Amino acid sequence: MGEDFGYAISLGMPAPQGFAGYQDPSMFQFDPEIKRECIWSGDVCRPSSCLIDRVGPAVKVRNGRKWEVYNAHLNTYESILNEISDPVAVPEVHAVRQTIRNWRFYDQFRTDPQSIIRTPQIGTRTPVLDHDGHSLVAALRTIHEVGDRAALYDAIEDAFPGATINFEADSGNRFILQFLQEGLLRPLNQAELSDGTLRYLLLVAALLTPRPPSLLVLNEPETSLHPDLLPALGRLINRASRETQVWVVSHAPRLVATLEQDGDCNSIALNKDLGETIVLGQGLLDAPPWQWAD
Repeated sequence: MGEDFGYAISLGMPAPQGFAGYQDPSMFQFDPEIKRECIWSGDVCRPSSCLIDRVGPAVKVRNGRKWEVYNAHLNTYESILNEISDPVAVPEVHAVRQTIRNWRFYDQFRTDPQSIIRTPQIGTRTPVLDHDGHSLVAALRTIHEVGDRAALYDAIEDAFPGATINFEADSGNRFILQFLQEGLLRPLNQAELSDGTLRYLLLVAALLTPRPPSLLVLNEPETSLHPDLLPALGRLINRASRETQVWVVSHAPRLVATLEQDGDCNSIALNKDLGETIVLGQGLLDAPPWQWAD
């Protein structure tokens, strides 16, 4: 996960049991529990490089050449990244937690007529689009003022030839987006945009952030987009990948084909075979080696 530390977690189903001394079975039998967690130094997890080792409820920490039990009663549904917070005693956990916190994940934006994204919001500088997208207009305005302004308007022109955006604020300093397109007698605000147009603008705000993360993940960004927008989205993602590592999960061949035009794109195709997800073209000798530290 980084140049300094590696992290892995193994999840499994709990054994059937009651709860709190009662004989009634727990209703959380399908809630996975943590079987193993490790943090190690370097690229490969080895016994000699392992720094934090958690098995079930017990967590041990390396102290020189010896192991010390840090906590023997951790809840099996809680990660060490949540439960251990001492940056002095266990700086490795603190470092891994901060790294993961800086990652960004964008899954599904709510763009229905009742979505908060369509409602004017009080404007504050927003270098990072929030996960639900309600700060869209402020995020776009922040790119306009302190980010790559040319890339912002190029991305809109690429997807909607002849179109551009503008910004207004009402008496309460609530930001209103204006979408201007050739052939329209007046600009449209965020409440009037189609789901696809609004979702594309959300992806623009996420990908052109003035504060790029070390990892940005987009899950099925093609959702609700017109197929003709996918090449422009692919070019936008390729541009963003110059500043940060971008992972894209997609079922849209047209988007994937645009991404693969970038020579640095690492494309992995998955397929379902009798319920098993496999990597197409991968043989036994091509699979990456992996083992837990023992």
